[in-house]
Amino acid sequence: MSTYISAENLGHSFHDHWLFRNVSIGINRGRRVALVGINGAGKSTLLKLLAGSLKPTEGKVAQMRDLNLGYLEQDPGFKDAITISDYIFHADDIQQQLIRKYEELLENHPDNSRAIEEVMEEMGNIDAWEYEYKIKTILGRLDIHHLNQKITTLSGGQKKRLALAKLLIEDPDIYILDEPTNHLDIDTIEWLEKLLTDGSKTILMVTHDRYFLDNVCNEILEIDKGKIIPYVGNYGYYLEKKAERESADEAAFQKNSNLLRKELEWMRRQPQARGTKSKARIDAFYELEDKTKNGGAKQKVELTVKTARQGNKIMEMNHLYKAFNGHTYINNFSYIFKKGDRIGLAGKNGSGKSTLLNLITGGLLPDKGIIDKGETTVIGYFHQSGIVFKEDERVIDIVKNVAEFITMADGKLISASALLTLFLFPPAKQYGFISKLSGGEKKRLQLMSILMKNPNFLILDEPTNDLDIDTLNVLEEFLTNYTGVLMIVSHDRYLLDKLTDQLFIMEPNGHVKIYNGNYSSYRLELEENKQQSKKNSVIEAPAAPQPKKSKLSFKETKELETIESEITAIEKQLHEKNEELNVAGIDTNKLNDILKQIAALNSKLDEKSMRWIELTELKEA
Repeated sequence: MSTYISAENLGHSFHDHWLFRNVSIGINRGRRVALVGINGAGKSTLLKLLAGSLKPTEGKVAQMRDLNLGYLEQDPGFKDAITISDYIFHADDIQQQLIRKYEELLENHPDNSRAIEEVMEEMGNIDAWEYEYKIKTILGRLDIHHLNQKITTLSGGQKKRLALAKLLIEDPDIYILDEPTNHLDIDTIEWLEKLLTDGSKTILMVTHDRYFLDNVCNEILEIDKGKIIPYVGNYGYYLEKKAERESADEAAFQKNSNLLRKELEWMRRQPQARGTKSKARIDAFYELEDKTKNGGAKQKVELTVKTARQGNKIMEMNHLYKAFNGHTYINNFSYIFKKGDRIGLAGKNGSGKSTLLNLITGGLLPDKGIIDKGETTVIGYFHQSGIVFKEDERVIDIVKNVAEFITMADGKLISASALLTLFLFPPAKQYGFISKLSGGEKKRLQLMSILMKNPNFLILDEPTNDLDIDTLNVLEEFLTNYTGVLMIVSHDRYLLDKLTDQLFIMEPNGHVKIYNGNYSSYRLELEENKQQSKKNSVIEAPAAPQPKKSKLSFKETKELETIESEITAIEKQLHEKNEELNVAGIDTNKLNDILKQIAALNSKLDEKSMRWIELTELKEA
């Protein structure tokens, strides 16, 4: 089996702190491997080393000759590319340049039929249409539409999706992916899962999305205390074997601790000038000390702050409307929040989830309708964009700015420093600067500063980004026991399934559907309805007219040969038009025009489908 990448005795350090040492890994063709570990363990660093974008402190990385490697970074760069087209299309790839010319003509000069026909003919000559469909599908699914848009105008999420799109179009020998699901909606994540598991792709990735990890990867490498521990199996198998290993480690730790106490007593009894006879025992003591100091039960994030008292009236929303630039995001929505509500928000990117949250929190006012908030309702809002911290501010000052002492769930008061320690910020971190924190640590600090205000209505907008799986598990444990109203926007299906029992589903034209159940129940119901619709359409389809002849004419045979491709082309056009409806900020005139085109295409599709049925039955008669 071909080894694409191999690493021998790999070690890397930052500021005299070793992330890992003596690591040896081989990534063979066809393996789909996930890299897991706590924040700061060195997952992203290891990906950079294996991708060749970072040189190791020690050891070496070798790649197979002529390996086509695709690397998706957390914060991708775009070299000299100015527009989306510059980045996506290779200058030396004839097919890609023709496709670029065709797409840019359609977008910028749709009336230049002569130029469009010429490039279409050229594309046909080199069989570029299938490739064009692949490129357009990938760009459409990742919500990339305007090829002339400058990359500098894109948001962080758009840049990440653009880098992912280029990678999928190129289809490299090995995919190295750092948090590929960040900034994707759930539908797109499920599409990406199918794409990555189609064929025998080779994948090495870091992800916090446990369903995605479970569905895509069949091997797991855990970085723990500077070592790599392999698990051959999916995420469920990994959890089972990890629990067994930690149980064994805990037993060994207790044994080592007892031995260490005895050895420590012996060391203290010895005279200062030790003889050579005791040297072996002294060496053994230091080895045992090294084993023990990194062992023991792992620290956990303790999220147990007090929740403010909640009255009978929490919040009532009556007939809300909100629109921007002629596009309606919230359309006649009413809801009365109840104690114990646990609600997940689902919908495509740009469908209005953040708009609804901003209406609830008062960041936006509705165009029409009333929001009546109860007097005792205290909202805590965890923003997707995070809190803007001053980089030169110390961590402990962030907490002290909220309160010197904090009331915990059991009524006890603890100091700001003690709370930081519970949130896994040791004294060295507490008095360090914000600029030294990782993305995950900043998210944890943001969450802590919100919980300190004792909210009884907690809103979390994409809380899982940049958090490691261990921290997510503890966050979920806290949220499971949280007694206030909980609203979550997340692309993490595992989180939605575990923490919510009701969904607000953002549908086209600002309609909000209320569904009682979690996300997996909703998807299962959708799939069952889809299958039932197919069965019904077969049963209810009108009987085709009785054939008047037993075989097709030459002309009808040719018609049957081409009609299937015509139906496929119409379905493709319908897909593209439906994708256009999802573009944020679309004006009313264009919207009406697209809807008319969709109606015409549907009518044409019905006509072609009926003709296909008629010709097929004539052929078989």
